[in-house]
Amino acid sequence: MRRRALFLALVIAWCSLLACSGGERGGEPEANYSSAPGPAVDGGRIVQATLGEPDNLIPPLSTSGSSHAVTELIYVAPLRYDKDLQLTPWAAESYQVLEEGQLLRFKLRKDIRWFDGTPLTADDVEFTYRLMTDPKTPTAYAEDFLAISSFNKTGPYSFEVRYDKPFARALVTWAQEILPKHALEGQDLLATPLSRAPLGAGPYKLAQWDAGDKLVLKANQDYFLGRPHIDEVVLRVIPDLATQFLELKAGGLDMMDLTPQQYLFQTKDDFWRTNYNKYKYLSFGYTYLGFNLRRPMFQDVRVRQALSYAIDKQELVKGVLLGMGQPAMGPYKPGTWVYNDKLTPYGYHPDKAEELLDEAGWTDSDKDGVRDKNGEPFAFTILTNQGNTQRIKTATIIQRRLADVGIKVQVRTIEWAAFIKEFIDKGRFDAVILGWNILQDPDLFDVWHSSKAKNGGLNFVDYENAELDKLLEEGRRTVEQSKRKKIYDQVQEILHRDQPYVFLYVPDALPIVQARIQNIHPAPAGIGYNFTEWWIPKQWRQRQSRQPAP
Repeated sequence: MRRRALFLALVIAWCSLLACSGGERGGEPEANYSSAPGPAVDGGRIVQATLGEPDNLIPPLSTSGSSHAVTELIYVAPLRYDKDLQLTPWAAESYQVLEEGQLLRFKLRKDIRWFDGTPLTADDVEFTYRLMTDPKTPTAYAEDFLAISSFNKTGPYSFEVRYDKPFARALVTWAQEILPKHALEGQDLLATPLSRAPLGAGPYKLAQWDAGDKLVLKANQDYFLGRPHIDEVVLRVIPDLATQFLELKAGGLDMMDLTPQQYLFQTKDDFWRTNYNKYKYLSFGYTYLGFNLRRPMFQDVRVRQALSYAIDKQELVKGVLLGMGQPAMGPYKPGTWVYNDKLTPYGYHPDKAEELLDEAGWTDSDKDGVRDKNGEPFAFTILTNQGNTQRIKTATIIQRRLADVGIKVQVRTIEWAAFIKEFIDKGRFDAVILGWNILQDPDLFDVWHSSKAKNGGLNFVDYENAELDKLLEEGRRTVEQSKRKKIYDQVQEILHRDQPYVFLYVPDALPIVQARIQNIHPAPAGIGYNFTEWWIPKQWRQRQSRQPAP
């Protein structure tokens, strides 16, 4: 699971707008322009925003969603998800699953070219595989590739991979981006200029990057599936949701993910109904309060359970999401096959919270209103990212509820890039409010396995549980869904018991798009699965968003 999830934590991102947080069903637009006459035409620009700037545009090296939001338009993979969330060929012409899933055979298309004109071949796939399994490669995403027992090229445009044991994520592995061997081989990946000037083979090329301001992507005229209709994608760095909304209203943005307040109350008049289409569906993502388990105060499971009892999730859904979402009880989306609906929610029970805190030795011995133990007050800081009003409101409500049971909490917001690099990756935090996206495969190895509890790893809360490790290992080696269901039900039971996170809520995705943009069709994958097929009629381009001068 990538830390693109962290960017889902930002709620506003290409990822959520282009269906990384797609829903089970698409909502109907609230208003539409008249149907555009004639067939789709090329041209025009679409402008959107990101709260955080990309850190690296070589996909395996980046753990930020802002980076992956760009690289997903630049690179290609053998497979990708379609509108119904099924894996389908992309750079692959075809594939076979043999020997009960322990052998995969792929044939690549022969008409794919890197941006410099070099053919994309099996050499590039092999290079990517070798790079991902090289212990010197600083990536958080190697685990799927390490499960492969052998990789063999069977021709210039074909290859096969073998597994010693069944591996449930075998096909999912090949939905990860292919890297160019001729450009990256022998380079220092941490210093290569390609991290800011990527060489891909996808529908868009990076044409401009003004640090702290914007990125501009141009349509790839030689894209093997046909050039995307929209000429330019402009990604503006606007690290505040309220400012993004003002820009949307002023015409400086074409799309964003609305807050519940904006969706329900600020986009209801004729201006919005005439000029924009809104959509609503339960997102594939959740928000959580995560504890740094290196801190002694959080190492007692009774304390973590007490914090769960002290937080009113229904209050958060009502007060932060305005009812547009659901309380979370684990790392999966309610209503999906893997979700364990047999678990009993902690609920809001401050009396139980106080009992557990008393049992754990946290009492208010000096009667100052703050619990203490061995002379140390129960006080900590919740970190979250600047500009995300939902996260900040969530932290503020939690701060008040924990004060009710004698825990002193401070809330601190930090700029996104520094937040990740200086605090999350280095373990310099007490607690954080962030979010993960929920991937199509239920494997949670990269986030919860003990081996990932290291600086720069995705298990940055340092949670270790041998029983959970065994289940995660078993789950990724089990293919049959009914058997996986039993395994991941147990995984959820352990996480529910141990509460390394307080799983807070699953928000609704609330994208809004300028109404002149055509061919948007909500599906289980959300709205962005067919982004390259969106188009803007010529007669409506004079309504093109205002774009600030460089």
